[in-house]
Amino acid sequence: MEPRRLLLLNLGHALDHLFMLLFPAVAALAAADIGDSYGSVLVLSTGSFIAFGACSLPAGWLGDRWGRERMMTIFFIGIGGAGILAGLAESFWHLAASLTLLGIFAAIYHPVGIAMVAKGGGNVGRRLGVNGVWGNMGVAASALAIGAFADFAGWRTAFILLGSFSILAGLYWTRIRSVPVEESAASKTADHGPPAIGWQRVLLVIGISAAIGGFIFNSMTVALPKVLDDRLAGFTFSATEIGAIASAVYAIAAFSQIVVGRAIDRHAIKPIFLAVTAGQAVALFIAINLDGWAMVAASAAVMVLVFGQIPINDTLVARYTPDRWRGQVYAVKYVLTFTVSAAVVPGLSWLYDEGGGFPAMFLAGAVAAAVITATVTLLPGRRPTAVAAAE
Repeated sequence: MEPRRLLLLNLGHALDHLFMLLFPAVAALAAADIGDSYGSVLVLSTGSFIAFGACSLPAGWLGDRWGRERMMTIFFIGIGGAGILAGLAESFWHLAASLTLLGIFAAIYHPVGIAMVAKGGGNVGRRLGVNGVWGNMGVAASALAIGAFADFAGWRTAFILLGSFSILAGLYWTRIRSVPVEESAASKTADHGPPAIGWQRVLLVIGISAAIGGFIFNSMTVALPKVLDDRLAGFTFSATEIGAIASAVYAIAAFSQIVVGRAIDRHAIKPIFLAVTAGQAVALFIAINLDGWAMVAASAAVMVLVFGQIPINDTLVARYTPDRWRGQVYAVKYVLTFTVSAAVVPGLSWLYDEGGGFPAMFLAGAVAAAVITATVTLLPGRRPTAVAAAE
């Protein structure tokens, strides 16, 4: 793939996660601005997470039929415009509608952008791992935004500045998207050949792990800044310092995707997948009642394993499905992931105000990771023969 296109695709992944997690990250600031509780304001982002999941399927369908390059233009400009609207919102309904619109445009990236990154065979795991790091840099930036914009600029400025930047990126994408891409014989076989043997069983595992894994991923990425704020209450950290700690956890953990991506290019996926999900279960259980720096260390371990799982599922899709319907498969995967993820926001709101708090969240996550581990045992033990020959 042409380097500038790949760079913009990676940047798009960062912007996608940054926009989706920015409001949950700054919800406490917005609550103070609007004059309501953290739980009541946090729930306003529910519509964005529902749209993020529900709109993935039509986005993938349009990408496969209408053109992925066109859809990426709509993504960059649309999510930027929605972000600016959110920054200008003055009422509950205006803010909720703007965030929902943001979720609609954000839904484009994963079924369209990931399918573009995975195209061409070869070292798919490495490319997806690097792309995943960019996505999680967006997660890290959302955590840092809590303190930085609280202390220096305000939460509205974050949305307006980032929205403007995304629109500029979209305009640049329109200039370079028409660059022709030459395909090798191997990449043509990998992208346009028949599905690999055993694809039905693999897609079943992907579906189950994506749905349950969406709960774990969104719980941790949405709640971690507030978890650290509560569990580090004995220290006199400012908002910027708490945000920086959460950001560092995300940033360090994100690079696990490159390690895992390179590993699955060289070795069988199944044992690596089992180790990652079993490790999640153990780390989440240990984190239930920790405080202070022990909680920071446990959070880092959890996020390393949660982020490390991302390129595994996406690489399985790339290896077992042809390009002509890969976007729709990614779409179904992300519908499952993000539909479950949408339930996390109101669930966390209820847990924080009325339920068992964050210990209950960690326990539920540990059980969910154990279920995924059991499901992964259904995977074939070897690489798919049809695609392995092409790569």
